[in-house]
Amino acid sequence: MVTSERHPPIAASRFTIAQAQVRNSALFVLSVLAIYALQPSIPIRYMDFWFPTASLGLAVVVWAATATGQRLFDRAFAMDGLALVGMVIAVAATRYLDPLSSLITRSPAPDVSAVLIALVAIAGLMVLASRLVGPRPAWTTALVIGLIALLILLKYEPLTQGFASALRAWQGQSVAAASALDVRWLGFSYIFFRLASALRDRAAGRLPGMLLHEFVTYVVFAPALIAGPIDRPDRFLRDLRAPFRFNLADATEGARRIATGAFKKFVVADLIAVFALNEVNAGQAHGAPWMWLLVYAYAFRLYFDFGGYTDIAIGIARSFGIKLPENFNRPYLKPNLTQFWNSWHMSLAQWFRAYYFNPLTRALRTREWAMPIIIFVGQATTMLLIGLWHGITWNFAIWGLWHGLGLFAHNRWAEFARARLAIPPERRRLQQAVDAAGALVTFHFVALGWVWFALPDVALSLEVFGKLFGL
Repeated sequence: MVTSERHPPIAASRFTIAQAQVRNSALFVLSVLAIYALQPSIPIRYMDFWFPTASLGLAVVVWAATATGQRLFDRAFAMDGLALVGMVIAVAATRYLDPLSSLITRSPAPDVSAVLIALVAIAGLMVLASRLVGPRPAWTTALVIGLIALLILLKYEPLTQGFASALRAWQGQSVAAASALDVRWLGFSYIFFRLASALRDRAAGRLPGMLLHEFVTYVVFAPALIAGPIDRPDRFLRDLRAPFRFNLADATEGARRIATGAFKKFVVADLIAVFALNEVNAGQAHGAPWMWLLVYAYAFRLYFDFGGYTDIAIGIARSFGIKLPENFNRPYLKPNLTQFWNSWHMSLAQWFRAYYFNPLTRALRTREWAMPIIIFVGQATTMLLIGLWHGITWNFAIWGLWHGLGLFAHNRWAEFARARLAIPPERRRLQQAVDAAGALVTFHFVALGWVWFALPDVALSLEVFGKLFGL
């Protein structure tokens, strides 16, 4: 093989691998520190330190539960573990750097001795998880159920308020002032998906071997921590381990996505938010035209806000050579509800499809249920869970069922129309007209569904529907 003396392949390969190692170390450190720095201020003492530490602790425990026993205590683990412990202790030690005690956390961290005790407890849980869970399906399921229970605790307001009371009592603060708003655990909704993915993939034999720093980076990856996209372990690891060399193309594309996302989120979405549907505007609007304006504004405000943040996350990751999955693909232009959900928050829909809908429908088929019933149960319960993931309230449950029933109705209509109302390929204009009409109907179905999503209670939502249709 002829090689250039200026660019020998072996040297280039070693260089890109070395750059990847430096990049991965930087992402590990930045993601760990970011989970503390991004955590919002909390009125309960020290919780802006303990919640991020708990996220890291869960990542370590799940890594131990999904790793093979031979890798648990080798040199690579020792180095990663010492680095992680060192960062947590360093963050806690900022309490002694007055006036810089809130340099990373919003308020001074707890005493380092308490942090050391917590780290020893996490280490004990890690060892226990490595011994008990592993490939054992029952223990893996138990750990997933534990994560679901924690998610419910954070999503169901009465339980969240009780949790806040317990935390206030633990810190010696007023229990009477407890509120569900006291408990704001940054990123846990998305951390849950990553941890559950790892556990289910390990049980199915699909999880690739990951070093501790790789797994922690995957779980608390800073750009996608707050609002996704939701990545899969195997896909993320491929990018993380691929040879990396900083290049202008990735940097330019990353900057373009960041700029586009910032414009969507901080200019368009924030401007529309002024007259978008919310609890206050819903009570002040009079007449159907104004109410429709609020609903339309909310639909676009939500898209530009969420889509803009996703662009920013994808752009930042792209600058580091990590290609996060896309989350939106012009959803409001899709001709039916199925295609809408294939292009709106795609990583969420794909996660539920892979880990809930597909296993459920396969199980129901073994019971020889009729296919329409299987489809109905699968779609209705999947969308109900997606609704409740946003918050355990009646409005989110109704929003989920709204879409579940809509998807089932479209599935049945598509099945009916496939053989009876098929449009010949040569009639392109007719197909375009049908698609445009379908997009219009789908958009309005989705926009009306946002009424349930945007408002806090059923009574106000029904009042809005009454105003929309002059009832």
